[in-house]
Amino acid sequence: MYYYKGGEAEIFDCVYVEISLKDLEDLEYDIRNHTLPETMGFFFGKDEEHISDELNEDDLDDLEFIEKARKIINQGDHVYYYSWW
Repeated sequence: MYYYKGGEAEIFDCVYVEISLKDLEDLEYDIRNHTLPETMGFFFGKDEEHISDELNEDDLDDLEFIEKARKIINQGDHVYYYSWW
C-alpha cells in the first residue's frame, strides 16, 4: 500500500503512510477472507494456517483496530501507519 500510494523510500521502514476509509475496507475484506500475504520472521510473530473460515485472535484484534480507525477518520482526524522493524 505504501508504494501504491506513491511512497518512494527503497525500504518501507521508519516511514508513515496515511490510512483511508477505503484502505480499512480493503483490509477488513482481506482479514475476513484470509487473503493477506503470509509473513515470516521474528518481527511478524508466528505463522498460522487458516484451516477454517473462523477468525483467530489476531484477526479480531485487527478488526477492532479497523473500527477504532474508522471512528477517528469519521470524526475528521487522520490515521497513519508507521513502519519500524
